[in-house]
Amino acid sequence: MNLLTGKFYKPLLLLLAICLVVASAFTQRSLNHQRDELGLTRVTPLENAPPILAFTTVALGGFRGIIANALWIRVSEMQEQDRYFEMFQLADWITKLQPHFTAVWIHLAWNMAYNISIKFNQPHDRWIWVKRGFELLRDDAIRYNPQEPLLYRELGWIFQHKIGAYLDDAHDDYKQYWAAEMNTVLNTKRPNFEELIHPSTPEAEQRSKLLKEKFKMDPVFMQKIDKEYGPLEWRLPESHAIYWGALGLEKTSKDARKQEDYITLRRLIFQSLQMAFHRGRLIYPKAGDLGFTYAPNLEIVKQASDSYEEMARLEGDKNEHILTGHRNFLGTAVYFLYTHNRISAAKHWFDYMKEKYPTYFKPNLELDEYALGRVAEDIGETDPNRVKAILEGMLETSLINLATGEDDQATGYELFARKIWNRYHESIGSASQKRVGLPPINEIKRLVLERMIQPEFGLDPVILAQLRTRLNLSTTSTTNVPVVLPGLDVDAARTNAAAKPSAPVEK
Repeated sequence: MNLLTGKFYKPLLLLLAICLVVASAFTQRSLNHQRDELGLTRVTPLENAPPILAFTTVALGGFRGIIANALWIRVSEMQEQDRYFEMFQLADWITKLQPHFTAVWIHLAWNMAYNISIKFNQPHDRWIWVKRGFELLRDDAIRYNPQEPLLYRELGWIFQHKIGAYLDDAHDDYKQYWAAEMNTVLNTKRPNFEELIHPSTPEAEQRSKLLKEKFKMDPVFMQKIDKEYGPLEWRLPESHAIYWGALGLEKTSKDARKQEDYITLRRLIFQSLQMAFHRGRLIYPKAGDLGFTYAPNLEIVKQASDSYEEMARLEGDKNEHILTGHRNFLGTAVYFLYTHNRISAAKHWFDYMKEKYPTYFKPNLELDEYALGRVAEDIGETDPNRVKAILEGMLETSLINLATGEDDQATGYELFARKIWNRYHESIGSASQKRVGLPPINEIKRLVLERMIQPEFGLDPVILAQLRTRLNLSTTSTTNVPVVLPGLDVDAARTNAAAKPSAPVEK
């Protein structure tokens, strides 16, 4: 009997088809597994995706890649033509077609935070686009790609560089807007982590919910980071750069093929720690008031130093450069501690620096000699955080000398601070005033004095009482603080200022 025409023909075909389908299923599963291991595709379905994204990732199937490639070519053309707003829409479509395409998320966030934002003149309008940039990474990109270290790195970079550095003329406004947003969660100078982790009141529960749902931050992990690297000021952007860098290391450090990406996360952390050391403390921001000034965070010297040494161990090929940076950092830390009258801590780190890098210092170099030599170097420094830290330290020392009856030394420190202030503004010129200018020297002194007479500053009660007496302050007053020491001729402090009309002179 001919099987091709007999009664078993159709059943055999059906059985053969079933066998082929089953074999295909097993083969496809194996191929998908290999493609996933090699990073050629993503086979894990999206969770909690919006309807439009779920539709495109399923309904279009393999055509998604073809469409995304065509759109990507068009985006590249628009990039060359500076057509950023049109690019934004096309890139948004690409993320919906290929939500696991890491490069598109990074490209889109960068364009919003850097390229589109500067098309606007008003700081608030710029902030809208900077905020959209990091929110895109934080709220969407990491949500769909939690194992991609570069997304954490780019998110931290926007906080560290775009908001935290001085590239943008509106950087100060960005910092103030971010501090105002974080104030809605923190509610106090130092975060009450236990309250955020275990809220016991409706108000605390609302703030904890805001932290988790809006800012996508875990208070338990925040507390861990604060203990390891802090105390940190969570109103400042560099603390959030540290948070996202550390979270990226914890969530993604499992793939040996991405070791270079993990190194960039570690660099993000230790660079942000440097920034936090230089200006990681806010001077009493008032509730509802965006105005604040910065001060060094002298409590994290060890954490920043340890991060340098860790990077030197991990990056053997760059060991020499990293240790050079470490040596420079220790020198700055010693200097800042010294000028802020923390002599014991300055001596500890000075001895550590000489022991670790003995060939770079004279054998008999003393702390006083080193610190005074650094003053001469930093008078010409153009980083406002460094210069402001020097001024604050000198003014603190001046006021303590005033309280203890050392009037000549008090006057000398304040005169020196005023000379440095004038010299700095002469060096940067009038064109850079908005970007890197310092507050008036009298305002810096007023803030230093307000900080010193607060109980948490820890000033000896006898010295504090003497300081209040010398300045004619009541036992509770923190307003109308005099800004000129008794017997000080402020005009004499304006060294060379009148000779250069373009340089601002303190009035």
